[in-house]
Amino acid sequence: MLLKTFKRVVASKRGQLAPSLGQRHASSFQRQPFRLSRPQAVVGVSAVTLLVIGAGALLTDAATHMWLERNMKRAKRDIDSDTREWGWWDLEAERWTGDPSQGGTDPALGRQGRKLVRDAWFSHHGPENYAPIDEDDKGANDLNTVDAVLLRTELCLRGAIAIAESPDIAPKLHPCTLIDLLSRRAAILERLGPFHLGESRAEYERVWGLLAGKGIQAARVAVKLGDINQRLGEGPDALAWWARAVQLASGGQQGALEPAVPTTPPSSPASQRVLASALVSTSAFYAMARQLSQAQKIEQGSLDLLRSIRPPESLASASPPQALHSLSLLHRSAILSLHLGEVFYAANRAAECLQSLQAAATSSERVACALVGASAQDSEQPAPRMEEPLLPGYIKNPYLEKPARDLLRDARRSAADTWNLMGELTERMGPSHRQLAFKYYQRAIFWAGRTNGEGTLEPADLTLRDDWTLMLRNYTRMREATEPKCQ
Repeated sequence: MLLKTFKRVVASKRGQLAPSLGQRHASSFQRQPFRLSRPQAVVGVSAVTLLVIGAGALLTDAATHMWLERNMKRAKRDIDSDTREWGWWDLEAERWTGDPSQGGTDPALGRQGRKLVRDAWFSHHGPENYAPIDEDDKGANDLNTVDAVLLRTELCLRGAIAIAESPDIAPKLHPCTLIDLLSRRAAILERLGPFHLGESRAEYERVWGLLAGKGIQAARVAVKLGDINQRLGEGPDALAWWARAVQLASGGQQGALEPAVPTTPPSSPASQRVLASALVSTSAFYAMARQLSQAQKIEQGSLDLLRSIRPPESLASASPPQALHSLSLLHRSAILSLHLGEVFYAANRAAECLQSLQAAATSSERVACALVGASAQDSEQPAPRMEEPLLPGYIKNPYLEKPARDLLRDARRSAADTWNLMGELTERMGPSHRQLAFKYYQRAIFWAGRTNGEGTLEPADLTLRDDWTLMLRNYTRMREATEPKCQ
């Protein structure tokens, strides 16, 4: 009896203890915090960070491409009538899209093809692409920054062209898409140097075929093909291409093997610029080939033709597109005068040589000064200091800014080269001409260089080092020779 009573007491105690033990274990488990070891925490934070960065990069890339697409389309819609009239919006502009009237990339290229075209645009317009190319700064095993940018751009364009030529996409493309992509790649290859000229020529020849050799765009391609063939040493082929360009731009008969200056200029501003480019290239070829009579004939005829094109009454009152067109033709005239002066020098006609060089130098100065809004000074006066940027009318127009910057660069270079050449020729006339030679060298230094914060002369951003070294040496030598007379 006592045994049964004891068992009942023990059983009842166990029932009372079981819940309390379970509750104790549960409460202790709830009070215990969840802990990660240090390596686990580092891995977790790193994974989350990488995920956030990756997602941000993808979103940024997508947003950037959307911005560029909209920007390309908006630029086409915002073309003013003057830009259209003077031919800057289509032929002279960088064309990255197939439809010149709509803008944006060709939808038929598909997502990957359109992205490659935009990647090529971003690569080509990166800040490092505007650095000067100086061969002296290249190491034996170093890749120039600009070359790397161009190679990146060419790689993207090559991929886009491969997609455009695929059988399922080619029939859907806009007629201008492949032409634009091939032209862009050909221009990039041309800038990459001599080893890529053959491939560049092949791409331009494909463009010529797609254009069926007709129209002003084909004339511009013909000028490019002539320039490349001349660089490759194919003189007869170069002349034939320039002849085609002259005939297409002026509306003349096809079939000539050598260029001839037309009797009247074309009415289209774009055709006038293409014609002037072809004539300048022909002039340079004949001069370098020592065919002096042919060179003189082309140069004098071209100068007469360009002077017959009526300039605006005043550059200040002209619209920026019209002013830029007039300045472009004036600079072409300056280059032709420079070539003519070199021909006169080779023919021992010193007086006519200096007269032509003087015209070339002053015309180049007028172009450079007009682009920045400065006043051109007489050659006897000190050259004006030009720290000003391009006029706002050129900077604000997306179709004028690049041609205007290129023209300013070329005008400064031609002015510096011409004044330096005049100094060398004048110096050879004897000691009595040293003072005048020094003035010419001084003016060349102004156009090629600048004064830094320490008051030391240094080359301008786009001046080649070899050219600067030669000009500075001439200037320093003549300054030392004339210094006693200046006191």
